[in-house]
Amino acid sequence: MASKRKRLAVLTGFVPLMLLLSGCASPEFMVKSMDPLMDRMDASVNRCPDVDTIRDSLPAAIVQLDGFIDIAPSAKLYLRAAEVNFGYSFAFIEDVDKGRASYLYLKARDYALQPLLLNDDFRTVLHRPVDAFSASLNEFGKGEVPALYWAASSWMAWISLNLDKTEVLMDIPKIEAMLLRVIELDEGYYHGSAHATLGAYYASRSKVIGGDPDKARYHFDRAFAISQSRLLFIHLLYAKYYAYQIQDRALFVQTLQQVIDTPVDSFPQKNFANEVAKRKARILLDDVDSYF
Repeated sequence: MASKRKRLAVLTGFVPLMLLLSGCASPEFMVKSMDPLMDRMDASVNRCPDVDTIRDSLPAAIVQLDGFIDIAPSAKLYLRAAEVNFGYSFAFIEDVDKGRASYLYLKARDYALQPLLLNDDFRTVLHRPVDAFSASLNEFGKGEVPALYWAASSWMAWISLNLDKTEVLMDIPKIEAMLLRVIELDEGYYHGSAHATLGAYYASRSKVIGGDPDKARYHFDRAFAISQSRLLFIHLLYAKYYAYQIQDRALFVQTLQQVIDTPVDSFPQKNFANEVAKRKARILLDDVDSYF
């Protein structure tokens, strides 16, 4: 574990050092040339089960990515920054500071929207009624799936923290349309997470305003199948939203206990995300009496 912490610290410090020592190259060139390094750093972070080390290092990574985008904006950097801001807020902020989490989710959404806003039709209808907005999504192909997914997921996360704002009701159908488009184009992206997000959406709302437990169950089942049940935050959402909606306490407890009992390294490429899910599952399980 100490070696992992050392490697993360070295990588975090290496990025600004490269910029400081590269006086003969333009900042834009240096940022673009670091893509392979940042890919390796992302993989290292995702494999690390030491949640506290990642928590302490992510703010510096967020600041660095903001700076890199100012220097040499690109679709890949926008999406990298969207994922990091979303992940940091989901893992560490939303349960303790909803105001700050809202800021981070909106920031993640706006970063993810940048590649999509290059499309003139989408940019024109972004703030128009859902019919025109949904039609514009047909112009996007598989290459835009990451941007659609991270924009929709961040937007949905922001809405879940701001349900007291009347204007959010106008945005929810747009997010649903984006997630459905992701599924049409590539339902396997990020291990079926678009299905999980839709499952949580349909399970979190009453039938009067678009909720549907049957649709929720369908999308969760697809997410479990695509991920081979290895991505634990899908189980976390299943318990928190679906089991709660149908008021099945036994399912709620059983699902969360399954998350907690899953061994470390059961899905090595997603150790960090799975360890976050385990922490959140313990909190939900300790608070079970407030749900039922």
